[in-house]
Amino acid sequence: MTLNKDNTERTRTISWEDPKISVRDANAVSGLDYLKAIKAGKISPPPIARLVGYRIVDVENGAAVFEIAPGEHHYNPFSTVHGGILSTLLDTTMTAAVLSTLPIGKSCSTLEMKVNFVRPVTGKTGRICCRAGIIHSGSRIATASGKIFDDNERLVAHGISTCMIF
Repeated sequence: MTLNKDNTERTRTISWEDPKISVRDANAVSGLDYLKAIKAGKISPPPIARLVGYRIVDVENGAAVFEIAPGEHHYNPFSTVHGGILSTLLDTTMTAAVLSTLPIGKSCSTLEMKVNFVRPVTGKTGRICCRAGIIHSGSRIATASGKIFDDNERLVAHGISTCMIF
């Protein structure tokens, strides 16, 4: 056990449901309908959403918006939110933008992603919001871009993703 400078240990409890229950059956539901069902609470979000703490704000054909309230449990050794958390938010939102365009029978997965970090994020930053949209969608490959903003609409990070469609 490691104690903080003030000799208090912080804890965080995460609960999630069996991911097999909420997995998307690509042969039964479109990507957009699946994402809308998660947003509406009809389907549980994937465990990573609960672990990291992000949620769907909005989703429509070709676009998605997710948000997270960063806290010290997201910190790296420099007392700022770890770049992996911001990358996860970008990856999730950009992939959701691609998934939202896919009909029944199609799915996708990230092939590559590039991220630029513009300014540090801490718990004091407040809620951050990622907005993503499709750049191009073909039969096998789709690209999307995403931007993360703080509550004052200042750019925090941005990225580009390539997804494989299968």
